[in-house]
Amino acid sequence: MVTSAFDRCARLIADADGLLITAGAGLGVDSGLPDFRGSEGMWQAYPALGKAGLHFQEIANPAAFAARPRLAWGFYGHRLDLYRRTEPGPAFAILLDIARRLPDGAFIFTSNVDGQFQKAGFDAQRIVECHGSIHHLQCMKGCNARTWPADEFQPEIDAEACELTNALPSCPHCGALARPNILMFGDWDWIEHRTQAQQTRLAAWKRRVDRLLVLEIGAGTAVPSVRLFGEQLGVPIIRINLRDAGTAHEPGVSLALPATEAMRGIARALRERGFPMD
Repeated sequence: MVTSAFDRCARLIADADGLLITAGAGLGVDSGLPDFRGSEGMWQAYPALGKAGLHFQEIANPAAFAARPRLAWGFYGHRLDLYRRTEPGPAFAILLDIARRLPDGAFIFTSNVDGQFQKAGFDAQRIVECHGSIHHLQCMKGCNARTWPADEFQPEIDAEACELTNALPSCPHCGALARPNILMFGDWDWIEHRTQAQQTRLAAWKRRVDRLLVLEIGAGTAVPSVRLFGEQLGVPIIRINLRDAGTAHEPGVSLALPATEAMRGIARALRERGFPMD
């Protein structure tokens, strides 16, 4: 059954001229990153938040930066450092190999804020980060509509207390507290210009593609931004999701597998069809 599903995936990819890779948190988990959306998993990674009874929605919220900035930056600073140190898992390399061999290549649409696609070698001009990026900052007071790279910010974290111990990052324009350029819960001040520019580039790319295929990987239903975006396009979908893989799209393929296992199976089926793969 799984082998025939891999064969169907390979056929869809071989027939496509452009691949839209839509990705959620499950892809990051496959690279060894924790999933912060479940409170239990988050509290294991951040015991101080568990002791305080803080759920993901409460710490991933601009109100947390206003009320307890060192705690909020303890959480996000640790994530920033973690994402900087994490190497993309094997699924990324397979996706990149496939993308390079299609006539119109691939474009990424992801809710992940970790920058793993860029680190894996995907063209930054072909990535939409629909919830923003932890690698960019913005002013808490919104003194202007600019964002800037977080490269100079090197967070030092007291892991036991989940608190930032060095200087809080500040806006280079007005000196107010800086926050990640991420769309959080209850967030009315997210500066979305960077993501809007990415969306514009995606729209231009889609207009050039005649036989578009969506490959959705690790996108859940709790925050369905990625799923809804891919489904509304009305094109075939390959959906890879360990817990919720069903798809009603025809012709569509569902693989209830981890990202790496699924992509290795697809790569094997592509080679068997004579599709050039490394």
